Amino acid sequence: MEASDPELKKELDAALHARRELGEDYESALVESFLEKVEQRLDDTVDRRVRRQMAEQQIAAARGGSRPQQPEGGFGERFGFGIVMMVLAVPLSAIGVINAGLDGLIVTWLGIVGVNVVHAARDGGLFHGRSRPKSPRESSWQD
Repeated sequence: MEASDPELKKELDAALHARRELGEDYESALVESFLEKVEQRLDDTVDRRVRRQMAEQQIAAARGGSRPQQPEGGFGERFGFGIVMMVLAVPLSAIGVINAGLDGLIVTWLGIVGVNVVHAARDGGLFHGRSRPKSPRESSWQD
C-alpha cells in the first residue's frame, strides 16, 4: 500500500458520505466495510512481499549462496508500520469520538500508543537498530 493510496482515500470519502446520508443506524456496517477493505489491501501487500522474499531466497539457494541477513525491523518495515498506524488512526479516532466522546478518543489513542510500544519493544529493544544481535541458536526460521 502506498503512502497516499487514492483508491483507499476514495473508499474512506464514500464511507463518510454514506454515513452522513444514512445516519448512525448504518455506522458500524460502514466502518466494518471500510476496515475490511483496508485489511484486504494490507493482506495483498504482505502477500506480495512474502512472495518476493521467497523468490529471492530461492534464487540465492539456486546460485549456491546464501542471502545476507538483513536486520529485522529495517527502515521499510518501520515506515510501513507507521503508515498503516496513521491510516488506521483516523477512522479509529472518529469511531471512538462518535461512540464515547473524549473518553473514547483517549482509549483509542492509548491503544494505538500501546500497539506502537509493543512493536518497538519486540526483539528486545525499543530502537530496532540497537537491539542485541541474535546468536546462531536464537535465529528464526532459517535454521
